[in-house]
Amino acid sequence: MIVQKLSDTEVAAAAARAGAEVVRGLHGRDLDRVDKGAGDFATTADLAAERAILDVLRAARPDDAVLGEEGGRQGAAAADREWLVDPLCGTLNYAVGNKLVAVNVALRGGAAAVADPFGGDDGEVFRTDGTRAWGPDGSPLAPTPATGLVDVNLDPPFPGAPGFRAVDLLAHPGFVAAFRPRVVSTTLALAWVAAGKRAAYVTDGGDLSGSVHFAAGIALCRAAGCVVTGIDGTPVGDGRPARGLVAAADPDTHARLMELIRPRNA
Repeated sequence: MIVQKLSDTEVAAAAARAGAEVVRGLHGRDLDRVDKGAGDFATTADLAAERAILDVLRAARPDDAVLGEEGGRQGAAAADREWLVDPLCGTLNYAVGNKLVAVNVALRGGAAAVADPFGGDDGEVFRTDGTRAWGPDGSPLAPTPATGLVDVNLDPPFPGAPGFRAVDLLAHPGFVAAFRPRVVSTTLALAWVAAGKRAAYVTDGGDLSGSVHFAAGIALCRAAGCVVTGIDGTPVGDGRPARGLVAAADPDTHARLMELIRPRNA
């Protein structure tokens, strides 16, 4: 296969798959840690997965820049295109043997892929060309609120507090009456919303549209037809900064969540 001939979607998927293979291969080993401060750290697997992803991107798109979670920005400073790479989303989970992790690769404003290294027999890759989105079997992603499951990210920081605190949402009578909460610490949940495995995902934060952690998942959800806004209701991806993220399978689910979020976020 000549990587230069691949489409951006194929490149994103190949890069995510390469990272996922490393993550899967190193799982369960005693890994060195690199302290990043504030309780955060990277492992040998994070670093090795990012190298594997960069190898694919450099071979396929040598003129593009890359912003990596571990290595920072690399490539030509004047490059018109930039890839956003999170080689192991869920490092805390992974370091203690949990398999709930994701590998995120996104071309800013374009194609993206999210890999679940432990999904299926050899991992699963969700991908988008920026307009359409497909699951691991190649079928179009079809979001649905049928499960009633809503993932809520409780990881710090909490910039919306005290106006909005995700933990308060879990205890809201209206939330409990309409949904069943799930608590995650990985953006794999965004791929699940796009694929119909979750009704919605909610997280606090600043503008996440250009984040290496969230860009791929946001791209998947938008291309699949989900409603994606900040917790302030600002649409994500229209050029205006949004606060945090609410990705919902359909407008009704999004509206119901915003009714619960807005009074606390006013």
